Order: sequence, then structure tokens, then C-alpha cells
Amino acid sequence: MACRMLFFDYRESEELFFTENPCNSYDIKFFRESLNELTISNLTEEDFEQTMIISVFSSSKINEEIISKFKNLRVITTRSAGHDHIDINCCINKNIALINVDSFGSKAVAQFVLGVMIQLVRRICVACKYENNPLVPKNFCGRDLDKLSLGIIGAGTVGASLCKYARCLDMEIYAYDINPNKNLADVFGVRYLSLEELLKNSDIVVLLIPYTKEDYHLLSYDEFKLMKQGSYFINVSRGEFVDNEALLDVAKTGKFKGIALDVIACRNSRNSEKEETDDECFSTSETIKELVKLPNVLITPQIAYDTQESVNYILKTTFDGLCDFLQGGRKNRIF
Repeated sequence: MACRMLFFDYRESEELFFTENPCNSYDIKFFRESLNELTISNLTEEDFEQTMIISVFSSSKINEEIISKFKNLRVITTRSAGHDHIDINCCINKNIALINVDSFGSKAVAQFVLGVMIQLVRRICVACKYENNPLVPKNFCGRDLDKLSLGIIGAGTVGASLCKYARCLDMEIYAYDINPNKNLADVFGVRYLSLEELLKNSDIVVLLIPYTKEDYHLLSYDEFKLMKQGSYFINVSRGEFVDNEALLDVAKTGKFKGIALDVIACRNSRNSEKEETDDECFSTSETIKELVKLPNVLITPQIAYDTQESVNYILKTTFDGLCDFLQGGRKNRIF
């Protein structure tokens, strides 16, 4: 008998995987929307009674109230590395396994950052908005990347891939990481600095570290003011790292030549360890609306990892973990 599975946050890029890999061992019910306190009402009593597996992305929000509605739930899989959108204590208390995808898309994210860097530094975003109007400024002059320094906050798997590309462009590379990788220093000439020194010395700052609640608003007024005049800031990690109001206020002074955000706190749901109120989420939304009005600001909807290869890898890893779990194993399990 096939296992009943509810698959939320289902996207077009995932359809190809299921076309090429029919999962006949599972009775899968797909939902485009995320799973949260609002969308739970769309489920039926049969769903609550028979579902053994739930699969979600980080945009879902699964609390104790939602988990308690399912009578025979055995495992939750999140198609992401982070899992703070799921009530872990509730899962432990109810003996529900949690499976994630620990590492994925390092090449995709690094290539995305490289593309964003080129767009910002060469002012492509600004030029795309240009119309042949004498009142519109025509200064699209950029810089050669080999004349700029790159500062990577969090030089893990993604950071290592980015170092490889940056080295090919003859960029000076700085990194801040609590666990320095000697190989990056030896192979790519990476110089490890304190966070303060990295911010002071980098022309382009890229945020890549994994999120913990201790790092909420890691970058705020003091940190942005440390950065070079005319520098660039890119965040493809987690929106909660950045104090958006501080970023906007400092950006309005003309501090930055370009900003790119692929992640924003409260974009989909309240996912941070520090729960934000509806008012705070609304404030974030209004701040981003103001930020995007500034020149050379690029905001994208969390697509840094989103290549077909990465999506296929995430799904394959998810189902490998599920298959192993059903056979009594612990592959890819958080607990």
C-alpha cells in the first residue's frame, strides 16, 4: 500500500523530476501553496487521518497546532537546509522524524552571486530601465572586477565555489568564518579577516553564512557604516541577518553603489527564530518598497539556488532520505 504524502510549496521546476521519476511507492497529493495556519483549512479529514509524510519548503510554517491535526504522521521532510520553520520540539515529543537536505546548490548559488555582481558593478539594472529621455541620467560607467575586492561572510561550500570564480577574475578575496578553511587560503589566496576588517576593506560584501538566532540582525547600522563608501552589498543567505531599516537609512546617504537581496525576512511567512509580529512584517515590506526605489538595487524572490540541476538534486536527496527512513535508517535525518 502506497504511503500517503502531502507535498506543499510545489513549483513548476519540480514537475520535471516527477515526470521522469514516478514515485509509485507514494500516494502524493500536491499543493502549490505553503502549509501554515491559514492553508491547513484546505485539507480534508481523510488527509488528517491517512497522511504519513509531509514535504515542505522553508516558506511553510509548521507549528504544534498543525502537527497535532495529523493522526498518523511519521515524518516531515523539508526541501531546504534550514529547519527553523518547523516546531522541532513538537516533532520530538510526538516521535515524528525530520529530514532535510543538508547541502545543495553550491554551484548554482555561487554562479547567481557572480551574475548579480556583474549586474551591479556594470550597472546593468540601471541601464535596463533607461529610456531615451534627456531627463534620465546616462551614467552607466562600471568597474573592472579585477580592480575590486570581494568579502565573503561565511566561506563554506557556497563560499568555496564563489572563491573559485572570483579567483578566475583576479579579484582580491577576503573571508570571515568561524572555521577558516586553509585550503581556500592555499589554493585561491583567500585572506581571513575579522568581520569588522572584512567590512572595512571589501568593495563587494556577500553574505553566505547559515542562520542561527544569535545572528539576528548581524548587519545593522554600525556594520553598514563600517563598509567602504561606494561598496556593494549582496545577501543570498537569510533575510533575518539584515536590519532592513538600517540598510535603507544608510543606503539613502549614498553609501552603496549597488545592493542585491535574494532573501528578505517576512517575505513568505514568519520564519525567523525571533518571531516577528504582523506589524514588524508590514514594516519590513514597506522598507523594501522604499529600498527598491533607489538606483541599482536588485531584489529577487529567493532564486539563487533555483536551477533545474539543484531542484532535481533536492528532490532526489529528499526521496533517498525517505526511502532510507522507511527501511529503518537515519540518512539525512535531523533526528
